[in-house]
Amino acid sequence: MGTTRFSTQGTALPREPPARAAHTYGAGTARPAAEGSGHCQFSVWYPLFRAVTIRSVILPLPDNVKEYLLDDGTLVVSGREDPPSHAEEGSDNAEEIQWSDDENTTTLKAPEFPEFTAKVQEAISSLGGSVFPKLNWSAPRDAYWIAMNSSLKCKALSDIFLLFKSSDFITRDLTQPFIHCTDDSPDPSLDYELVLRKWCELIPGAEFRCFVKENKLIGISQRDYTQYYDHISKQHEEICRSIQEFFKKHIQYKFLDEDFVFDVYRDSRGKIWLIDFNPFGEVTDSLLFTWEELTSGTNLKGDQGEGEATEQDSPVFRCTNSEVTVQPSPYLSYRLPKDFVDLSTGEDVHKLIDFLKLKRNQQDDD
Repeated sequence: MGTTRFSTQGTALPREPPARAAHTYGAGTARPAAEGSGHCQFSVWYPLFRAVTIRSVILPLPDNVKEYLLDDGTLVVSGREDPPSHAEEGSDNAEEIQWSDDENTTTLKAPEFPEFTAKVQEAISSLGGSVFPKLNWSAPRDAYWIAMNSSLKCKALSDIFLLFKSSDFITRDLTQPFIHCTDDSPDPSLDYELVLRKWCELIPGAEFRCFVKENKLIGISQRDYTQYYDHISKQHEEICRSIQEFFKKHIQYKFLDEDFVFDVYRDSRGKIWLIDFNPFGEVTDSLLFTWEELTSGTNLKGDQGEGEATEQDSPVFRCTNSEVTVQPSPYLSYRLPKDFVDLSTGEDVHKLIDFLKLKRNQQDDD
């Protein structure tokens, strides 16, 4: 993929992290410790950086709500503000409610969580009536397509449940939060939380991912790398400088680890806002970098121009440099059944062989 690579000195609001798109990792790929991933939980870092990020509310996630989210049954959404209307007795539609002739058929009913629903609605109201939801680490970015508004903008608990129950990212947070860590054993003391962030309309072309190794900012990548943004190419030096100044003033030596990734948003006034923290390792999408070069630093040095200063504090800046390199969103694959995706990408050779055999048998029958 063609990208513009810059190295410059120096130097509204969120969409959430890890896209976690597929990448090829080398043998030297960084695998964060479970403790490092724990430091990236929203409730751990938010109190430290509240002044430079989006106003949010954190609510403990009850065990029965977690069980409901992991229930693999029919998608029946709970958390409605108002109960669904029922047909009146004697109406023409009363007999049409039961669609099956099976006497043993039971109607699925969503569980209700009145206390939790009230707390969530109160929090949503305090944040302006619309929120961006996530758990300790991830947001349901892979499930936006299922919402009525094709967005992660939520106004009620039912909107949140619909996204969460449809998201692989949320399921991974709940079942395998440390799967890519050096120590992937679950922490028995892990307390899950629902994070509600004040909704703000963000421009994807103003988001950037920053990579920090040993408390030094080594790389900055365009967040929405599948699209070309003319203003990024033209303003790369100014963008890089403002992000580096923000890092030195608000982030450096203040986060609990020395190796980490953080996402920022640059608003129309040029002000930088912190969006999220992510572990420094393959669990986090490296976007226009590879984890091999981020950990070794070899290719990063090669990005610097001959006439540029070789100061160690200068991060490498990468962005998509032409419309020729524009790609479809990595989240589009989540709209299709996994079997279809595996067939189209060739990731599961056995499914491909079975498919070809089926096609051959069909041709023989014809």
